[in-house]
Amino acid sequence: MSIKATPRSRDEFRVFRSIPTRWADNDLYGHVNNVVYYAWFDTAVNAHLIDQGALDLHQGTTVGFVVETQCNYFAPLAFPQTVEAGIRVGRVGTSSVRYEIGLFAQNAPFAAAQGHFIHVYVDRETQRPVELTGPLKAVVEALRADP
Repeated sequence: MSIKATPRSRDEFRVFRSIPTRWADNDLYGHVNNVVYYAWFDTAVNAHLIDQGALDLHQGTTVGFVVETQCNYFAPLAFPQTVEAGIRVGRVGTSSVRYEIGLFAQNAPFAAAQGHFIHVYVDRETQRPVELTGPLKAVVEALRADP
């Protein structure tokens, strides 16, 4: 038995990042193509981690591998809107984090789409899982849905 997803409200997310849509994001049907939503998930989370000093793309010894992703769509988004991506953390494991993202039309009270992805953090060279520590752990804890 499946449970129908319902859109989350803005107050369920810890931080927001604005993402402008591009002309190329629209598909033949006149709205943003579904694959773009996943790119927005990745952009919102990784940009936040970089801004908070928890992720160093070039020199960092730890990188996050996406091992699971999912999205539910509730309302279309289209160019030339600005999308506001809400971020929160649903679960934290020893080496993994479930990031939950809500994509909102600017100033809309409920998500037009929402989903999640799970990062497993690994050593850049060995590609083996590593424990969350330091700035990454602090940022992840600050994003927890249930602090």
